[in-house]
Amino acid sequence: MTALTLSTAAATGLRADAIVVGVVKGDKGPVVAHGAEAVDKAYDGKLGSVLEALGASGGEGEVTKLPAPSGLKAPVVLAVGLGGEPEKNGSYEGETLRRAAGVAARALTGSKKAAFALPVDDAEDVGAIAEGALLGAYSFDAYKESPKDPKKNGKEPLAEVAILGAKPRDKAHKAAIERALAVAEELNRARDLVNTPPNDLNPESFAAVAQAAAKEHGIKVQVLDEKALEKGGFGGILGVGAGSASAPRLVKLSYKSAKADKHLAFVGKGITYDSGGISLKPAGHNETMKCDMAGAAAVFAAVVSAARLGLEVNVTGWLALAENMPSGSATRPGDVLRMYSGKTVEVLNTDAEGRLVLADAIAKASEETPDAIVDVATLTGAMMLALGARTFGIMANDDAFRGSIHEAAEEVGEPAWPMPLLADLRKGMDSSTADIANMGERMGGGLVAGLFLQEFVGEGITWAHLDIAGPAFNESAPFGYTPKGGTGSAVRTLVRLAERTAAGDLG
Repeated sequence: MTALTLSTAAATGLRADAIVVGVVKGDKGPVVAHGAEAVDKAYDGKLGSVLEALGASGGEGEVTKLPAPSGLKAPVVLAVGLGGEPEKNGSYEGETLRRAAGVAARALTGSKKAAFALPVDDAEDVGAIAEGALLGAYSFDAYKESPKDPKKNGKEPLAEVAILGAKPRDKAHKAAIERALAVAEELNRARDLVNTPPNDLNPESFAAVAQAAAKEHGIKVQVLDEKALEKGGFGGILGVGAGSASAPRLVKLSYKSAKADKHLAFVGKGITYDSGGISLKPAGHNETMKCDMAGAAAVFAAVVSAARLGLEVNVTGWLALAENMPSGSATRPGDVLRMYSGKTVEVLNTDAEGRLVLADAIAKASEETPDAIVDVATLTGAMMLALGARTFGIMANDDAFRGSIHEAAEEVGEPAWPMPLLADLRKGMDSSTADIANMGERMGGGLVAGLFLQEFVGEGITWAHLDIAGPAFNESAPFGYTPKGGTGSAVRTLVRLAERTAAGDLG
Protein backbone atom coordinates (compact mmCIF):
# COMPACT_ATOMS: atom_id res chain seq x y z
CA MET A 1 0.00 0.00 0.00
CA THR A 2 1.09 3.59 -0.58
CA ALA A 3 3.43 4.84 2.16
CA LEU A 4 2.68 8.10 3.98
CA THR A 5 5.05 10.63 5.50
CA LEU A 6 4.61 14.06 7.04
CA SER A 7 7.17 16.64 5.96
CA THR A 8 8.17 20.13 6.98
CA ALA A 9 10.54 20.40 4.02
CA ALA A 10 10.10 23.15 1.50
CA ALA A 11 8.54 22.07 -1.77
CA THR A 12 11.50 23.51 -3.67
CA GLY A 13 14.05 21.25 -1.99
CA LEU A 14 12.20 17.97 -1.76
CA ARG A 15 13.25 15.21 -4.12
CA ALA A 16 10.17 13.57 -5.64
CA ASP A 17 8.78 12.56 -9.01
CA ALA A 18 6.11 15.26 -8.79
CA ILE A 19 4.77 18.04 -6.60
CA VAL A 20 1.01 18.30 -6.28
CA VAL A 21 -0.53 21.74 -5.87
CA GLY A 22 -4.12 22.89 -5.55
CA VAL A 23 -5.76 25.35 -7.92
CA VAL A 24 -9.09 27.10 -7.41
CA LYS A 25 -11.48 28.90 -9.70
CA GLY A 26 -10.87 32.60 -9.28
CA ASP A 27 -12.90 35.49 -10.71
CA LYS A 28 -10.14 36.19 -13.24
CA GLY A 29 -8.84 32.69 -13.83
CA PRO A 30 -7.17 29.89 -11.88
CA VAL A 31 -5.56 30.81 -8.56
CA VAL A 32 -2.90 28.76 -6.80
CA ALA A 33 -4.20 27.60 -3.40
CA HIS A 34 -2.23 28.21 -0.24
CA GLY A 35 0.32 25.58 0.61
CA ALA A 36 1.98 25.93 -2.78
CA GLU A 37 3.47 29.42 -2.37
CA ALA A 38 7.04 28.17 -2.87
CA VAL A 39 6.05 26.39 -6.08
CA ASP A 40 4.31 29.49 -7.39
CA LYS A 41 7.41 31.55 -6.55
CA ALA A 42 9.53 29.19 -8.63
CA TYR A 43 7.34 30.20 -11.57
CA ASP A 44 7.98 33.85 -10.70
CA GLY A 45 4.48 34.08 -9.26
CA LYS A 46 2.93 33.25 -12.61
CA LEU A 47 1.83 29.62 -12.11
CA GLY A 48 -1.82 30.64 -12.32
CA SER A 49 -1.23 32.39 -15.64
CA VAL A 50 0.70 29.41 -16.99
CA LEU A 51 -2.13 27.07 -16.05
CA GLU A 52 -4.70 29.36 -17.63
CA ALA A 53 -2.66 29.38 -20.84
CA LEU A 54 -2.79 25.59 -20.80
CA GLY A 55 -6.59 25.65 -20.50
CA ALA A 56 -6.89 24.98 -16.78
CA SER A 57 -9.71 26.60 -14.85
CA GLY A 58 -9.37 25.21 -11.33
CA GLY A 59 -12.55 23.17 -11.67
CA GLU A 60 -12.95 20.33 -9.20
CA GLY A 61 -11.07 17.20 -10.25
CA GLU A 62 -9.28 18.90 -13.15
CA VAL A 63 -5.66 17.73 -13.60
CA THR A 64 -2.88 19.58 -15.38
CA LYS A 65 0.71 18.34 -15.60
CA LEU A 66 3.52 20.72 -16.49
CA PRO A 67 7.31 20.65 -16.34
CA ALA A 68 8.82 22.12 -13.20
CA PRO A 69 11.07 25.19 -13.43
CA SER A 70 14.72 25.07 -12.48
CA GLY A 71 14.02 26.12 -8.90
CA LEU A 72 12.40 22.78 -8.03
CA LYS A 73 14.09 19.41 -7.57
CA ALA A 74 10.97 17.55 -8.72
CA PRO A 75 10.70 17.37 -12.52
CA VAL A 76 6.89 17.65 -12.69
CA VAL A 77 4.22 19.83 -11.12
CA LEU A 78 0.71 18.40 -11.05
CA ALA A 79 -2.05 20.96 -10.50
CA VAL A 80 -5.37 19.58 -9.30
CA GLY A 81 -8.57 21.61 -9.30
CA LEU A 82 -10.29 22.31 -5.97
CA GLY A 83 -13.33 24.11 -7.39
CA GLY A 84 -14.49 27.43 -6.02
CA GLU A 85 -12.51 29.47 -3.52
CA PRO A 86 -13.54 29.08 0.13
CA GLU A 87 -14.99 32.07 1.93
CA LYS A 88 -12.52 34.75 3.01
CA ASN A 89 -10.05 33.29 5.54
CA GLY A 90 -12.04 30.04 5.34
CA SER A 91 -10.64 26.55 5.15
CA TYR A 92 -11.29 24.03 2.44
CA GLU A 93 -13.82 21.30 3.09
CA GLY A 94 -12.27 17.99 4.03
CA GLU A 95 -14.07 16.25 1.18
CA THR A 96 -12.63 18.78 -1.31
CA LEU A 97 -9.11 17.92 -0.17
CA ARG A 98 -9.89 14.21 -0.03
CA ARG A 99 -11.11 14.16 -3.62
CA ALA A 100 -8.23 16.29 -4.87
CA ALA A 101 -5.68 14.00 -3.23
CA GLY A 102 -7.42 10.98 -4.72
CA VAL A 103 -7.40 12.44 -8.22
CA ALA A 104 -3.73 13.33 -7.90
CA ALA A 105 -2.73 9.90 -6.58
CA ARG A 106 -4.49 8.19 -9.46
CA ALA A 107 -2.92 10.56 -12.01
CA LEU A 108 0.52 9.71 -10.62
CA THR A 109 0.20 5.94 -11.01
CA GLY A 110 3.67 4.60 -11.80
CA SER A 111 5.48 7.25 -9.74
CA LYS A 112 7.73 6.42 -6.81
CA LYS A 113 7.14 9.52 -4.71
CA ALA A 114 4.98 12.62 -4.80
CA ALA A 115 4.95 15.65 -2.53
CA PHE A 116 1.45 16.97 -1.83
CA ALA A 117 1.54 20.74 -1.30
CA LEU A 118 -2.20 21.07 -0.79
CA PRO A 119 -3.80 23.43 1.75
CA VAL A 120 -3.20 22.25 5.33
CA ASP A 121 -4.73 24.26 8.17
CA ASP A 122 -5.20 21.59 10.82
CA ALA A 123 -5.05 17.87 11.59
CA GLU A 124 -8.38 17.24 9.86
CA ASP A 125 -6.87 18.50 6.60
CA VAL A 126 -3.88 16.19 7.06
CA GLY A 127 -6.23 13.24 7.59
CA ALA A 128 -8.38 14.12 4.58
CA ILE A 129 -5.38 14.42 2.24
CA ALA A 130 -3.88 11.18 3.55
CA GLU A 131 -7.14 9.28 3.23
CA GLY A 132 -7.81 10.62 -0.26
CA ALA A 133 -4.33 9.69 -1.46
CA LEU A 134 -4.50 6.16 -0.04
CA LEU A 135 -7.94 5.53 -1.51
CA GLY A 136 -7.12 7.16 -4.83
CA ALA A 137 -3.98 5.08 -5.27
CA TYR A 138 -5.97 1.83 -5.00
CA SER A 139 -5.83 -0.70 -7.83
CA PHE A 140 -7.04 -4.27 -8.18
CA ASP A 141 -4.75 -6.27 -10.45
CA ALA A 142 -4.73 -9.70 -8.82
CA TYR A 143 -6.12 -11.45 -11.89
CA LYS A 144 -4.06 -9.73 -14.59
CA GLU A 145 -1.05 -11.40 -16.14
CA SER A 146 2.08 -9.62 -14.93
CA PRO A 147 0.08 -6.48 -14.05
CA LYS A 148 3.14 -4.63 -12.75
CA ASP A 149 5.43 -5.56 -15.66
CA PRO A 150 6.36 -2.33 -17.52
CA LYS A 151 6.82 -4.34 -20.70
CA LYS A 152 3.12 -5.14 -20.56
CA ASN A 153 2.23 -1.50 -19.80
CA GLY A 154 1.50 -2.29 -16.18
CA LYS A 155 2.16 0.40 -13.57
CA GLU A 156 2.49 0.25 -9.82
CA PRO A 157 0.27 2.53 -7.76
CA LEU A 158 1.94 5.68 -6.41
CA ALA A 159 4.44 4.30 -3.91
CA GLU A 160 4.89 7.18 -1.44
CA VAL A 161 3.12 10.40 -0.51
CA ALA A 162 4.80 13.16 1.48
CA ILE A 163 2.29 15.64 2.89
CA LEU A 164 3.90 19.08 3.05
CA GLY A 165 2.83 21.62 5.64
CA ALA A 166 2.10 18.90 8.18
CA LYS A 167 3.93 18.54 11.49
CA PRO A 168 5.59 15.14 12.02
CA ARG A 169 5.90 15.68 15.80
CA ASP A 170 2.40 17.03 16.33
CA LYS A 171 0.26 14.44 18.16
CA ALA A 172 -2.93 15.44 16.34
CA HIS A 173 -1.25 15.27 12.94
CA LYS A 174 0.28 11.87 13.72
CA ALA A 175 -3.07 10.59 14.96
CA ALA A 176 -4.76 11.80 11.78
CA ILE A 177 -2.26 9.85 9.67
CA GLU A 178 -2.67 6.71 11.76
CA ARG A 179 -6.45 6.90 11.49
CA ALA A 180 -6.33 7.47 7.74
CA LEU A 181 -4.00 4.51 7.30
CA ALA A 182 -6.14 2.11 9.34
CA VAL A 183 -9.44 3.08 7.74
CA ALA A 184 -8.05 3.21 4.20
CA GLU A 185 -6.35 -0.17 4.49
CA GLU A 186 -9.54 -1.83 5.71
CA LEU A 187 -11.70 -0.02 3.16
CA ASN A 188 -9.34 -1.13 0.39
CA ARG A 189 -9.56 -4.69 1.70
CA ALA A 190 -13.35 -4.39 1.41
CA ARG A 191 -12.87 -3.22 -2.18
CA ASP A 192 -10.67 -6.27 -2.85
CA LEU A 193 -13.40 -8.56 -1.54
CA VAL A 194 -16.05 -6.91 -3.69
CA ASN A 195 -13.83 -7.14 -6.77
CA THR A 196 -12.84 -10.77 -6.21
CA PRO A 197 -14.66 -13.03 -8.70
CA PRO A 198 -17.28 -15.36 -7.21
CA ASN A 199 -15.44 -18.51 -8.27
CA ASP A 200 -12.80 -17.51 -5.70
CA LEU A 201 -14.99 -15.81 -3.09
CA ASN A 202 -17.78 -17.90 -1.64
CA PRO A 203 -19.27 -17.96 1.86
CA GLU A 204 -16.62 -20.31 3.20
CA SER A 205 -13.63 -18.39 1.79
CA PHE A 206 -15.11 -15.04 2.89
CA ALA A 207 -15.46 -16.46 6.41
CA ALA A 208 -11.82 -17.59 6.28
CA VAL A 209 -10.69 -14.04 5.41
CA ALA A 210 -12.67 -12.70 8.36
CA GLN A 211 -11.18 -15.32 10.69
CA ALA A 212 -7.63 -14.42 9.66
CA ALA A 213 -8.20 -10.70 10.17
CA ALA A 214 -9.88 -11.29 13.52
CA LYS A 215 -6.90 -13.29 14.74
CA GLU A 216 -4.51 -10.56 13.61
CA HIS A 217 -6.37 -7.75 15.37
CA GLY A 218 -7.59 -9.42 18.56
CA ILE A 219 -11.23 -9.71 17.51
CA LYS A 220 -13.31 -12.64 18.72
CA VAL A 221 -14.83 -14.58 15.83
CA GLN A 222 -17.49 -17.26 15.55
CA VAL A 223 -18.48 -18.97 12.29
CA LEU A 224 -21.74 -20.89 12.00
CA ASP A 225 -21.54 -23.44 9.17
CA GLU A 226 -24.51 -25.10 7.50
CA LYS A 227 -24.91 -27.68 10.27
CA ALA A 228 -24.92 -25.03 12.98
CA LEU A 229 -27.31 -22.89 10.95
CA GLU A 230 -29.70 -25.80 10.54
CA LYS A 231 -29.49 -26.65 14.24
CA GLY A 232 -30.13 -23.00 15.12
CA GLY A 233 -33.12 -22.63 12.82
CA PHE A 234 -31.73 -19.98 10.47
CA GLY A 235 -34.32 -20.61 7.76
CA GLY A 236 -33.66 -17.39 5.86
CA ILE A 237 -29.93 -17.90 5.36
CA LEU A 238 -30.35 -21.61 4.64
CA GLY A 239 -33.22 -20.97 2.23
CA VAL A 240 -31.17 -18.53 0.15
CA GLY A 241 -28.14 -20.82 0.06
CA ALA A 242 -30.11 -24.00 -0.65
CA GLY A 243 -29.49 -23.96 -4.40
CA SER A 244 -25.72 -23.51 -4.24
CA ALA A 245 -22.90 -26.02 -4.00
CA SER A 246 -21.25 -23.50 -1.64
CA ALA A 247 -22.92 -23.71 1.76
CA PRO A 248 -23.88 -20.52 3.63
CA ARG A 249 -22.20 -19.10 6.71
CA LEU A 250 -23.05 -16.65 9.48
CA VAL A 251 -19.95 -14.93 10.84
CA LYS A 252 -19.91 -13.02 14.14
CA LEU A 253 -17.05 -10.60 14.79
CA SER A 254 -16.85 -9.13 18.30
CA TYR A 255 -14.63 -6.18 19.19
CA LYS A 256 -14.80 -5.17 22.84
CA SER A 257 -13.25 -2.22 24.63
CA ALA A 258 -12.67 -2.30 28.37
CA LYS A 259 -13.76 1.35 28.53
CA ALA A 260 -16.94 0.99 26.49
CA ASP A 261 -20.43 1.63 27.81
CA LYS A 262 -22.22 1.40 24.46
CA HIS A 263 -22.68 -1.50 22.04
CA LEU A 264 -23.26 -1.24 18.29
CA ALA A 265 -24.26 -4.18 16.08
CA PHE A 266 -23.53 -3.97 12.36
CA VAL A 267 -25.21 -6.50 10.06
CA GLY A 268 -24.04 -7.01 6.48
CA LYS A 269 -25.65 -8.70 3.51
CA GLY A 270 -23.10 -11.08 2.04
CA ILE A 271 -24.46 -12.69 -1.13
CA THR A 272 -21.19 -13.70 -2.75
CA TYR A 273 -23.00 -14.14 -6.06
CA ASP A 274 -26.62 -13.39 -6.83
CA SER A 275 -28.05 -15.10 -9.89
CA GLY A 276 -31.55 -14.35 -8.67
CA GLY A 277 -32.12 -18.03 -7.94
CA ILE A 278 -35.16 -19.61 -9.58
CA SER A 279 -36.38 -16.03 -10.26
CA LEU A 280 -33.34 -15.79 -12.53
CA LYS A 281 -31.91 -12.40 -13.43
CA PRO A 282 -31.89 -11.69 -17.17
CA ALA A 283 -28.69 -11.07 -19.12
CA GLY A 284 -27.45 -7.57 -18.47
CA HIS A 285 -28.41 -7.70 -14.80
CA ASN A 286 -26.15 -10.41 -13.42
CA GLU A 287 -22.66 -9.58 -14.69
CA THR A 288 -21.71 -7.50 -11.65
CA MET A 289 -23.52 -9.54 -9.03
CA LYS A 290 -20.26 -10.50 -7.35
CA CYS A 291 -20.75 -7.14 -5.61
CA ASP A 292 -23.84 -8.33 -3.73
CA MET A 293 -21.70 -9.00 -0.67
CA ALA A 294 -20.58 -5.36 -0.39
CA GLY A 295 -22.65 -4.83 2.76
CA ALA A 296 -20.87 -7.66 4.55
CA ALA A 297 -17.51 -6.35 3.31
CA ALA A 298 -18.35 -2.91 4.73
CA VAL A 299 -19.33 -4.35 8.11
CA PHE A 300 -16.19 -6.49 8.20
CA ALA A 301 -13.98 -3.48 7.40
CA ALA A 302 -15.73 -1.28 9.97
CA VAL A 303 -15.29 -3.76 12.82
CA VAL A 304 -11.60 -4.27 12.05
CA SER A 305 -11.13 -0.50 11.75
CA ALA A 306 -12.73 0.01 15.17
CA ALA A 307 -10.35 -2.54 16.64
CA ARG A 308 -7.29 -1.00 15.01
CA LEU A 309 -8.29 2.46 16.22
CA GLY A 310 -9.00 1.18 19.73
CA LEU A 311 -12.38 2.91 19.84
CA GLU A 312 -14.07 2.92 23.26
CA VAL A 313 -17.25 1.25 22.04
CA ASN A 314 -18.20 -2.40 21.66
CA VAL A 315 -18.86 -3.32 18.04
CA THR A 316 -20.29 -6.62 16.84
CA GLY A 317 -20.35 -7.43 13.15
CA TRP A 318 -22.65 -10.03 11.65
CA LEU A 319 -21.83 -11.25 8.12
CA ALA A 320 -24.77 -13.12 6.57
CA LEU A 321 -23.06 -15.07 3.78
CA ALA A 322 -24.73 -17.15 1.07
CA GLU A 323 -24.70 -17.72 -2.68
CA ASN A 324 -28.05 -17.43 -4.47
CA MET A 325 -28.16 -20.02 -7.26
CA PRO A 326 -30.84 -21.98 -9.16
CA SER A 327 -30.83 -25.78 -8.91
CA GLY A 328 -33.06 -28.70 -8.03
CA SER A 329 -32.51 -27.96 -4.35
CA ALA A 330 -33.09 -24.20 -4.57
CA THR A 331 -35.90 -22.38 -2.81
CA ARG A 332 -38.86 -21.89 -5.17
CA PRO A 333 -41.31 -19.00 -5.50
CA GLY A 334 -44.20 -20.03 -3.28
CA ASP A 335 -42.06 -21.79 -0.67
CA VAL A 336 -42.46 -20.78 2.96
CA LEU A 337 -39.40 -20.36 5.17
CA ARG A 338 -39.43 -20.40 8.95
CA MET A 339 -37.00 -17.71 10.00
CA TYR A 340 -34.69 -17.62 13.03
CA SER A 341 -37.14 -15.30 14.79
CA GLY A 342 -39.95 -17.86 14.39
CA LYS A 343 -41.82 -15.82 11.80
CA THR A 344 -42.73 -17.50 8.52
CA VAL A 345 -42.03 -15.86 5.16
CA GLU A 346 -43.68 -16.70 1.85
CA VAL A 347 -41.04 -16.36 -0.83
CA LEU A 348 -42.72 -14.76 -3.84
CA ASN A 349 -39.46 -13.86 -5.57
CA THR A 350 -36.15 -15.62 -4.93
CA ASP A 351 -34.32 -12.56 -6.21
CA ALA A 352 -35.46 -10.69 -3.09
CA GLU A 353 -33.03 -12.82 -1.13
CA GLY A 354 -30.93 -10.23 0.66
CA ARG A 355 -33.71 -9.34 3.07
CA LEU A 356 -34.03 -13.03 4.00
CA VAL A 357 -30.41 -13.46 5.14
CA LEU A 358 -30.45 -10.05 6.83
CA ALA A 359 -33.67 -10.87 8.70
CA ASP A 360 -32.06 -13.90 10.35
CA ALA A 361 -28.91 -11.97 11.24
CA ILE A 362 -30.86 -8.99 12.60
CA ALA A 363 -32.98 -11.26 14.78
CA LYS A 364 -29.85 -12.97 16.10
CA ALA A 365 -28.11 -9.64 16.73
CA SER A 366 -31.18 -8.43 18.62
CA GLU A 367 -30.70 -11.14 21.25
CA GLU A 368 -27.71 -9.23 22.61
CA THR A 369 -29.84 -6.06 23.01
CA PRO A 370 -27.27 -3.68 21.55
CA ASP A 371 -27.82 0.06 21.84
CA ALA A 372 -28.35 0.15 18.09
CA ILE A 373 -28.34 -2.12 15.05
CA VAL A 374 -27.30 -0.90 11.60
CA ASP A 375 -27.67 -3.19 8.61
CA VAL A 376 -25.88 -2.51 5.33
CA ALA A 377 -26.91 -4.05 2.03
CA THR A 378 -26.94 -3.76 -1.73
CA LEU A 379 -30.62 -4.43 -1.36
CA THR A 380 -32.82 -2.90 -4.05
CA GLY A 381 -32.65 -1.53 -7.56
CA ALA A 382 -35.50 0.71 -6.46
CA MET A 383 -33.09 2.68 -4.26
CA MET A 384 -30.86 3.26 -7.26
CA LEU A 385 -33.85 4.56 -9.20
CA ALA A 386 -34.65 6.91 -6.33
CA LEU A 387 -31.16 8.21 -5.47
CA GLY A 388 -28.88 7.36 -8.38
CA ALA A 389 -25.58 5.54 -8.45
CA ARG A 390 -23.62 7.56 -5.89
CA THR A 391 -25.98 7.99 -2.94
CA PHE A 392 -27.19 5.44 -0.40
CA GLY A 393 -30.52 5.56 1.40
CA ILE A 394 -30.96 5.61 5.17
CA MET A 395 -34.09 4.22 6.84
CA ALA A 396 -34.61 3.86 10.59
CA ASN A 397 -37.17 3.26 13.31
CA ASP A 398 -35.89 6.36 15.12
CA ASP A 399 -35.69 9.77 13.41
CA ALA A 400 -32.88 11.06 15.63
CA PHE A 401 -30.76 7.98 14.91
CA ARG A 402 -31.40 8.28 11.18
CA GLY A 403 -30.26 11.89 11.42
CA SER A 404 -27.14 10.91 13.33
CA ILE A 405 -26.15 8.43 10.63
CA HIS A 406 -26.80 11.04 7.95
CA GLU A 407 -24.55 13.47 9.82
CA ALA A 408 -21.84 10.81 10.11
CA ALA A 409 -22.03 10.17 6.37
CA GLU A 410 -21.78 13.88 5.61
CA GLU A 411 -18.79 14.28 7.93
CA VAL A 412 -16.78 11.67 6.02
CA GLY A 413 -17.96 12.70 2.56
CA GLU A 414 -20.27 9.80 1.72
CA PRO A 415 -23.41 10.92 -0.15
CA ALA A 416 -26.49 9.62 1.68
CA TRP A 417 -30.13 10.60 2.02
CA PRO A 418 -32.76 9.93 4.72
CA MET A 419 -35.71 7.87 3.47
CA PRO A 420 -39.08 7.23 5.17
CA LEU A 421 -40.60 3.96 6.30
CA LEU A 422 -44.18 4.48 5.12
CA ALA A 423 -46.59 2.34 7.12
CA ASP A 424 -49.16 2.11 4.31
CA LEU A 425 -46.69 0.05 2.24
CA ARG A 426 -46.64 -2.73 4.84
CA LYS A 427 -50.02 -4.13 3.76
CA GLY A 428 -48.59 -5.12 0.38
CA MET A 429 -46.52 -7.81 2.11
CA ASP A 430 -49.52 -9.52 3.70
CA SER A 431 -49.63 -13.23 2.89
CA SER A 432 -52.57 -15.62 3.12
CA THR A 433 -50.11 -18.47 3.71
CA ALA A 434 -47.40 -17.09 5.99
CA ASP A 435 -46.82 -14.29 8.49
CA ILE A 436 -45.35 -12.08 5.77
CA ALA A 437 -44.26 -12.22 2.12
CA ASN A 438 -40.82 -11.18 0.94
CA MET A 439 -42.32 -8.89 -1.71
CA GLY A 440 -44.80 -6.04 -1.62
CA GLU A 441 -45.78 -3.16 -3.82
CA ARG A 442 -43.45 -2.46 -6.75
CA MET A 443 -43.60 1.30 -6.31
CA GLY A 444 -41.50 2.28 -3.32
CA GLY A 445 -39.71 -1.06 -3.43
CA GLY A 446 -36.70 0.23 -1.50
CA LEU A 447 -38.97 1.33 1.35
CA VAL A 448 -40.86 -1.98 1.26
CA ALA A 449 -37.57 -3.81 1.81
CA GLY A 450 -36.86 -1.61 4.81
CA LEU A 451 -40.29 -2.32 6.25
CA PHE A 452 -39.68 -6.05 5.84
CA LEU A 453 -36.41 -5.86 7.78
CA GLN A 454 -38.02 -3.81 10.54
CA GLU A 455 -40.27 -6.81 11.30
CA PHE A 456 -37.22 -8.72 12.58
CA VAL A 457 -35.70 -6.06 14.84
CA GLY A 458 -35.98 -6.86 18.54
CA GLU A 459 -38.52 -4.89 20.52
CA GLY A 460 -37.24 -1.57 21.80
CA ILE A 461 -33.97 -1.70 19.83
CA THR A 462 -32.91 1.32 17.77
CA TRP A 463 -32.25 0.23 14.19
CA ALA A 464 -31.24 1.66 10.83
CA HIS A 465 -30.96 0.25 7.34
CA LEU A 466 -28.46 1.49 4.73
CA ASP A 467 -29.29 0.53 1.14
CA ILE A 468 -25.98 0.92 -0.72
CA ALA A 469 -27.15 -0.65 -3.99
CA GLY A 470 -26.11 2.44 -5.97
CA PRO A 471 -22.67 3.44 -4.67
CA ALA A 472 -21.29 -0.01 -3.73
CA PHE A 473 -20.01 -0.77 -7.25
CA ASN A 474 -18.90 1.92 -9.68
CA GLU A 475 -19.51 0.85 -13.27
CA SER A 476 -18.49 4.20 -14.73
CA ALA A 477 -15.09 5.92 -14.88
CA PRO A 478 -13.13 6.59 -11.68
CA PHE A 479 -13.77 9.91 -9.96
CA GLY A 480 -12.20 11.61 -6.97
CA TYR A 481 -10.79 8.84 -4.79
CA THR A 482 -13.39 6.35 -6.06
CA PRO A 483 -12.15 3.64 -8.46
CA LYS A 484 -14.02 1.66 -11.04
CA GLY A 485 -15.48 -1.48 -9.41
CA GLY A 486 -15.86 -1.99 -5.67
CA THR A 487 -15.89 1.28 -3.75
CA GLY A 488 -16.06 0.38 -0.05
CA SER A 489 -19.31 2.30 0.36
CA ALA A 490 -20.53 2.82 3.96
CA VAL A 491 -17.27 1.75 5.63
CA ARG A 492 -16.31 5.29 6.62
CA THR A 493 -19.85 6.11 7.73
CA LEU A 494 -19.92 3.10 10.06
CA VAL A 495 -16.50 3.97 11.48
CA ARG A 496 -17.56 7.57 12.09
CA LEU A 497 -20.77 6.35 13.74
CA ALA A 498 -18.67 4.18 16.05
CA GLU A 499 -16.41 7.16 16.84
CA ARG A 500 -19.39 9.37 17.61
CA THR A 501 -20.89 6.66 19.81
CA ALA A 502 -17.60 6.28 21.69
CA ALA A 503 -17.70 10.05 22.27
CA GLY A 504 -21.21 9.78 23.73
CA ASP A 505 -23.16 10.88 20.66
CA LEU A 506 -25.21 7.91 19.45
CA GLY A 507 -28.13 10.06 18.30
